[in-house]
Amino acid sequence: MIVVSGEALMDVFDAGATPTGQRLDARIGGSPLNVAIGLARLGQPVSFFGGIGRGFLGERLMQALREEGVATSAVVRVAAPTTLGLVGLDADGVADYAFYGEGGADRRLVLSDLAGVPKAAAYHFGSYAMAVEPVGSTLRELARRAAVSGALVTYDVNVRTNVEPDIGRWRALVQQMLPHVHLMKLSDEDLRHLHPGEDEADCARRWLAGGPGLVVVTHGSEGARAFSAEGVIDIAPVPTKVVDTVGAGDTFQAAMLTWLAERGQLNPGAVRAMRREGWSEVLAFAARPAAITCSRRGADLPRRAEVA
Repeated sequence: MIVVSGEALMDVFDAGATPTGQRLDARIGGSPLNVAIGLARLGQPVSFFGGIGRGFLGERLMQALREEGVATSAVVRVAAPTTLGLVGLDADGVADYAFYGEGGADRRLVLSDLAGVPKAAAYHFGSYAMAVEPVGSTLRELARRAAVSGALVTYDVNVRTNVEPDIGRWRALVQQMLPHVHLMKLSDEDLRHLHPGEDEADCARRWLAGGPGLVVVTHGSEGARAFSAEGVIDIAPVPTKVVDTVGAGDTFQAAMLTWLAERGQLNPGAVRAMRREGWSEVLAFAARPAAITCSRRGADLPRRAEVA
């Protein structure tokens, strides 16, 4: 079992003008929710821990989780609105987000809610839920407990400055998480936010010294680069016709966890012991489903049968 924690929301796309206004297309979203659904579609047992509202949008999120086979016993239902992420796309299909979520259900998790979280082999964290309260403190405590229990802890930084504009706060979050994290992922955009102008390898080496066994930096259409104690691993991109990039990083994350789980290596010891050749296989595998997601509108993650 893998437990994924964080926000669940609706991504709202512009669907064009109408005679009286603008048409909007709302789709299931939120980076952690995408990862949970991605894992389920790739054949992994997964549970979602997050706050979900009781309104009609919250009911739609719950329906999606159940239909995808994601366990919902750890979901906390909250009498609060569902966050909306307004998604704009540039000419290359790269997404830009504006979040409407102050006081939203996904921010309402408190420490007492941890009692409902199941024991698992791995726990995944990330995105803006780590940076807002009270949910951020709750998830960081879960990460600490998970690491102490001997479970694998993964972390996708996923900086969202339109939710928390203070970059110092994001840097502090990374430092707080490092001692508990075994596998860390971020995008090149995240890196530019956190440490503008700094060398990628220097940043990765600092983070490795803080705890993780692997740091992965995704580079969109240019592939990905990973850093371990053995050195640098470069992975070429998988050619695809990009519709948009929404959910691509989440797919990559779900696929890395799937590769480890399918080979019985979903544990801290295996991650720390893995050699460079093994990580090359992990990253090459993860790039394939991520490319499939990029070929579709929104976070429509592939199923295991679609991934060769």
